[in-house]
Amino acid sequence: MLSAASSDNVDTSPPHPYRYARVLGIYHANIVYVGPGMVDYQPQRFDFLWVRWYQVMEAVRTGWTARKLDRVKFPPLVGDDAFGFIDPSDVLRCCHMMPRFSQGRIHSDGKGLSLCARDSPDWAQYYIGK
Repeated sequence: MLSAASSDNVDTSPPHPYRYARVLGIYHANIVYVGPGMVDYQPQRFDFLWVRWYQVMEAVRTGWTARKLDRVKFPPLVGDDAFGFIDPSDVLRCCHMMPRFSQGRIHSDGKGLSLCARDSPDWAQYYIGK
């Protein structure tokens, strides 16, 4: 997210309509809610996805008239917005992430920083094939 320090730097371009993520895991948990409004002690199934978010690159004219694809990259693993959990019902569809080969790989030696994030084969940037 872009936050402006003053009104001079306000980004007037419309926000990107989607968030993109790589699914790292598909999970469920049986939850017993014991807070206000509790009905009974019956466990309820809760499904969720563990994802690694992509970050949309700088705004460039994209789309059919510009003949350019949107570009994304992974934010740093240590960032607060690198990973998240989402409800599977919020997923609209899948899309093809095509490596932007001209930018190379993030880890030239093929050794990533995290086995959980599976970042060893990551490319520096990707095109979104919608």
